[in-house]
Amino acid sequence: MIEAKGINKHYGQLHVLRDVSLTIGRKEIVTIVGRSGAGKTTLLQILGTLDAPDGGGIVEYDGQDVLRLRERDLAHFRNRNIGFVFQFHQLLPEFTAIENVMIPALIGGSRQGEARKRALELLEYMGLADRIEHKPAQLSGGERQRVAVARALVNRPAVVFADEPSGSLDSENKAELHRLFFSLRDEMQQTFVIVTHDEMLTRGADRIIHLSDGQIITGDEETA
Repeated sequence: MIEAKGINKHYGQLHVLRDVSLTIGRKEIVTIVGRSGAGKTTLLQILGTLDAPDGGGIVEYDGQDVLRLRERDLAHFRNRNIGFVFQFHQLLPEFTAIENVMIPALIGGSRQGEARKRALELLEYMGLADRIEHKPAQLSGGERQRVAVARALVNRPAVVFADEPSGSLDSENKAELHRLFFSLRDEMQQTFVIVTHDEMLTRGADRIIHLSDGQIITGDEETA
């Protein structure tokens, strides 16, 4: 589904990614691991089209080199095909849980009623049916992160990229979030690419990609 070829990235004199190539298949949970500064988040942002590699790198979705799209077309592609989950959820505090989930659908052109129906279905799946009208400040950390996952899924993306999604959670909420990811893979055939330091999540992944000094050091096909 996703193929990256020859990804390099410099920030000034710092060579953050060094000729990285990898593939991501459908219905996989792939974790990207490595020490701080290894290039994990930079790689995730490039795969998710939030950043671009230095000249010559390619990121293909089903054979389409998406980084060659015009900015407006790339933004539309990202909205329809990619979801994001971040460590600190990044919900908009002035909106309710269901409104936060609806926002990407509305940006993508869905009608209000259609977006609300889809958001409600996801929040019910997350066990948050009784929390839909609560604002983020009224939710627990685990609830906020489940709302963020629902938001990432609202447009039925091909892949969800998650950057340390359980990093701010306690042990109980981490375990619950991990179970949710695997349920979404099994029941909705969802693909996840996750940057994490969480050994529990890494052990359960379909594949582990190890980065060190901007390079994949154990090969793209290592299994968990």
